Amino acid sequence: MAEASLKELVSLEKYLGLKKTNKYSTQGERKVPVLQTKDGQNIVGLVTIACHLVKAAKQEQLLGRTREESAVVQQWLEYRIVQLGAPGAKEEGRSTLRDLNGYLEDKVYFGGDFLSLADILMYYGLHSYMVDLTVQDREKFVNVSRWFSHIQQLPNVQQHLPRVHIMKNRIYTNVH
Repeated sequence: MAEASLKELVSLEKYLGLKKTNKYSTQGERKVPVLQTKDGQNIVGLVTIACHLVKAAKQEQLLGRTREESAVVQQWLEYRIVQLGAPGAKEEGRSTLRDLNGYLEDKVYFGGDFLSLADILMYYGLHSYMVDLTVQDREKFVNVSRWFSHIQQLPNVQQHLPRVHIMKNRIYTNVH
């Protein structure tokens, strides 16, 4: 978990176009990520650090363009930590994917109609789930698969993660 969070932060830095000058470590039993800033302050937690990086890159639009959008983005960032980052989250994977599939039924992004930090961190958090799914399972979660495929094709998002192949045509015509 800790190593994955640190890789996510490094990937986010690259996506944002930041030069790799930040020093990361972890703290505590759960190995929570910590960023030591140039002025010696510690910023603790995946979401807190990610928001700091977005602001440092002057890409605040990734946090939402209005207060309402910002609230939705923060909601999904919290969901990312609670549902995908918690111990034992992998065992609840199908339930989580079912919930997300329903949510994304009429949306392109988690924030609605714009790419946000929530989409990027959800992509990183869901990658291990998507890799483990069979082609048939990916078809069951068609909205998550559509969203996932779209996000992984954006420039500089995928980076260190292997591409997950999502079929565009159903392979079974009688899937119930």
